[in-house]
Amino acid sequence: MSPRRPIKLIIQIPCFNEEATLPGTIADLPTEIEGVDVIELLVIDDGSTDRTAQVARELGVHHIVSHDVNRGLARGFMTGLEASLRAGADIIVNTDADNQYQGSDIPKLVAPVLDGQADLVVGTRPLSNIETFSPIKKALQHIGTHAVRVLSGTDVRDATSGFRAFSREAALRLQVHGRFTYTLETIIQAGAEGLKLKAVPIGVNPQTRPSRLFKSSFAYVRRSIPTIVRSYARYRPLGFFGWLSAIPGVIGLVLVVRWFILRFVSDNDASRVPSLVGAAVCLLMAGQILALGFIADIQAAHRKTTSDVLVMLRRREFGTGPVSPATPKGHDGDAEDAERQIGDHERSA
Repeated sequence: MSPRRPIKLIIQIPCFNEEATLPGTIADLPTEIEGVDVIELLVIDDGSTDRTAQVARELGVHHIVSHDVNRGLARGFMTGLEASLRAGADIIVNTDADNQYQGSDIPKLVAPVLDGQADLVVGTRPLSNIETFSPIKKALQHIGTHAVRVLSGTDVRDATSGFRAFSREAALRLQVHGRFTYTLETIIQAGAEGLKLKAVPIGVNPQTRPSRLFKSSFAYVRRSIPTIVRSYARYRPLGFFGWLSAIPGVIGLVLVVRWFILRFVSDNDASRVPSLVGAAVCLLMAGQILALGFIADIQAAHRKTTSDVLVMLRRREFGTGPVSPATPKGHDGDAEDAERQIGDHERSA
């Protein structure tokens, strides 16, 4: 019987000007987890103007990845995934640099991945008990999570939680196209890709600073709704356009029924014309939207093929080994990726 291959866990921490909170976050992280042989830390310095990178190096962080400018949470998250894969991670845990999540709960996140029960594990915060969340914010969190749960077909209970564990396979498959946040899009993609998602309850620490992601709950909703809609349309286009076509379709059918009623009840021919014209227009709109849905579904099949090819390329690129300086690939199909690799400098601490 061959010996078990060592399991490496990398805990990635996206940072932007976090020199004050990073020490507490790192101190809260576990150094040993049952079933995990190696635990390493990776800090993504997203264009910080303070001493975030220096503090991370002083704290003994194993890997530091730096953006030359601030590129936002979504880009920082993807840069961390790529660096973790390149460093040979079997499991990746993402946590916030403000120490919002309790590091002692990381074993709970990792356990379902180790057992093969999940590809993606999302920590569920006790939203109703968080004192710093206003009643409006709590209500919006619950409504938004329910919407994402329905659209993704998963059992996620806290869609905006950034405290997550990923299997290597999930990290290879996930892609983030938006620049605002990765939390919502990755859940919808996980459902569309057939990845196993599990939600586990986790605890939170007292707030160390206000959120920098958005100024208010309504600002977050305003930016999140387009992200949810685009993600659902991208990964489930036929369902998206099907529901969209239902609006004019139902109106058209109602007008057809009205036309039949007026046809047999009223003798006034003019009263039936608006219903007939309106029904024709609405049903035509519904048919056109459905046609767009079929076209988008065909394009989605091509996207899936392209995604599978990208996963194959990632398997070749992100072999086991230390984090090394990134160099541009020089391919025309992903200019943004090449741009990111030119600008990002990965350094082993």
